[in-house]
Amino acid sequence: MTQYRAASPETLRIVPLDALTLIYHRASGITHVVDAPVPEILEALAEPLSVDALLARLAAEYDLLDADPLALAVRLDELATAGLVERL
Repeated sequence: MTQYRAASPETLRIVPLDALTLIYHRASGITHVVDAPVPEILEALAEPLSVDALLARLAAEYDLLDADPLALAVRLDELATAGLVERL
């Protein structure tokens, strides 16, 4: 089963900015402008989690209206491509 974790904190500079969040990825030199739930996902992925475990954690902490594991898996793959999340 694939697990995910946030990129090492030393490689990310996360700065909340009103409703958006800026994430500077030091390894690529790219600044990402993201909205919820990306900061929440990165926070939850301080330890490796599967899609189902991450979805359960997010559902326990936030009011998820449409908790869709497939949509979360797609989002995690996008974040992995950007270097913000690691696949294990």
